[in-house]
Amino acid sequence: MAHNHSHSHTHHHDMKDKNLLISILLNIVITVAQVIGGLISGSLSLLSDALHNFSDVISLVVSYAASKLSKKKASEHRTFGYKRAEILAAFINASTLIIVAVILIREAVLRFQNPQSIESNLVIVLALLAIAGNGFSVLLLKNDAKNNINIKSAYIHLLTDMLASVAVFIGGLLMKYYQLFWVDSLLTFLIALYLIWVGFDLLKTSTKMLMLFTPEHIDINSLVSDVNKFEKVKLLHHVHIWNLSDNELHLEAHLDLEENVLITEFDAILSQIEVYLHENHDINHVTIQPEFDKNDSKDIIVQD
Repeated sequence: MAHNHSHSHTHHHDMKDKNLLISILLNIVITVAQVIGGLISGSLSLLSDALHNFSDVISLVVSYAASKLSKKKASEHRTFGYKRAEILAAFINASTLIIVAVILIREAVLRFQNPQSIESNLVIVLALLAIAGNGFSVLLLKNDAKNNINIKSAYIHLLTDMLASVAVFIGGLLMKYYQLFWVDSLLTFLIALYLIWVGFDLLKTSTKMLMLFTPEHIDINSLVSDVNKFEKVKLLHHVHIWNLSDNELHLEAHLDLEENVLITEFDAILSQIEVYLHENHDINHVTIQPEFDKNDSKDIIVQD
């Protein structure tokens, strides 16, 4: 099947990469500022937020590299190109989300057991800087995050980091005016739990894609039943359906025919099936092997 890539599609890719690059630079500035501020003020909360921001930088760099790689052309040795790079990036980023969450929980517990008096003014100022920087990055990536698992993984990193910075800010205010040092630990702990929740969901989705599982929105039995109703079709079997990338869904199958048809007749049947699969299941890449009176397994799912 032919795939057309329009000028607007290329422009959208360029904008996505540009937004990622801006977010990377912003987070490098925030991370450096928080490390310096954390060391000067003695604030463990600022240093842990800096760690989270540093994980953002890594996740954004991974996402940026994956986005660039995914546009590289296919070759003899890489017939799919690097289209799965973005799924791999999402898997890596989801894993780091959970690792960062575990580190934050550990820091929160230690800080809760041993609260320290810190320079709260610096904490408040740098937390506001992080909220502004991450907030801007979140807005930049919000639209692309809706339909791209790679960008979504980077977006969640930034969103949770913004929430962590809000916690640090609230903690700074409570330390400044009420000397309630334990609140910062509690907020950090709650954000870490949220981080595990969204990270696990993303990890599960990206793992399913990497394992070539059938997308959840597709009912294979229903799909096969519909295709079997087409004229001259006896049975669609030996079916595989998987996501190559976020926007590329593949189907390959064997098609048992009622008659020993000409290739031109089969092409006409195939065109009808392709239209049905695209319009009803968003499948945009179809490979079907025609068969007539062939002695092979007729199960819908065949274990090779």
